[in-house]
Amino acid sequence: MLNLDTHIVLHLLAGSLNTSELSLLRGQRLGVSSIVHWELAKLKQLGRIAQGPDEPAVAAFLRECTIWEIDAEVAVRSTRLDFRGDPADELIAATSIVHHVPLLTRDSVIRSSLLVPLAHLS
Repeated sequence: MLNLDTHIVLHLLAGSLNTSELSLLRGQRLGVSSIVHWELAKLKQLGRIAQGPDEPAVAAFLRECTIWEIDAEVAVRSTRLDFRGDPADELIAATSIVHHVPLLTRDSVIRSSLLVPLAHLS
């Protein structure tokens, strides 16, 4: 099982993951924090992406994922990280910690964390 951050979801849907990321995904169950739905909707509203979570291809992908809700444990854990970043990124990282699931991200700030379980890119 892997937790995907929003940008990895976007790269996956666009077919622009690198070979290392693709090999990590092969045969894995995938999940996302529920905040990813909001980020996708917001990015579409801002005109930064063409398809949001209500578009058929995106919605179909998200239906195949495990969706982790932002519960009290995730919310509190997001305030106890060893980095500061975008609040959505903090919630995504905390989701990986709480659910003991490696996070696949390209974000160098999150990747520098000693607390967040990370998917190891080769």
